[in-house]
Amino acid sequence: MYCLETFSETRPEILRALIQRYPLATLVSMGAHGLEANPIPLYLAPGVEPMLQGHVARANPLWRETPPDIEVLVIFQGPQHYISPSWYATKAETGKVVPTWNYAVVHAHGSLRIRDDPDWVRQQMVALTAQQEKDFFQPWQVEDAPQDFTERLIQQVVGIEIPISRWIGKWKVSQNQPQCNQESVAAHLAQQAGSYSAAMADLVLSRRTTDKKDPVG
Repeated sequence: MYCLETFSETRPEILRALIQRYPLATLVSMGAHGLEANPIPLYLAPGVEPMLQGHVARANPLWRETPPDIEVLVIFQGPQHYISPSWYATKAETGKVVPTWNYAVVHAHGSLRIRDDPDWVRQQMVALTAQQEKDFFQPWQVEDAPQDFTERLIQQVVGIEIPISRWIGKWKVSQNQPQCNQESVAAHLAQQAGSYSAAMADLVLSRRTTDKKDPVG
């Protein structure tokens, strides 16, 4: 991933937070017919060494065709939003503004391990479900469904595990703009109705700087 230092994010706690909040990943691997991309929710297991865990349909060739000695790429997409040039405070001063797109992403690399173990798969499902349900008033649990029903479903999937060998985040959230533009962008984002508008406004303000830079990325 092309990433200027201005936008680079390497702090593990920040990368972990985005993955936990936006766990639906795009897993890119090399299959029998070339590159394959599969959308898969992945759970970032607790521990010192970052480890992604999930499961795929047994019918999915991913777990059979991906060589164990070749890295896969896992992409987690956080908030993203179009940025209109009309939102920049400097538009009235110079007119030298163009549209862009703000986003936060994490790219993780590692080898794919297969966990064809019903007990492991159940544990992974319980962990991911608990993560996603924790803020609900009445969280649903895997145990709420009939056991024979969930056991049949578990037999139809295969567990996967990816020890992360390297990962990097890119937070392109208007850091290359002067502070007046950062504040005006955040203000306009706060007025939008998009699902990521408020989250992006918060990211812009959280990365607000006072020095003016001019990279494009």
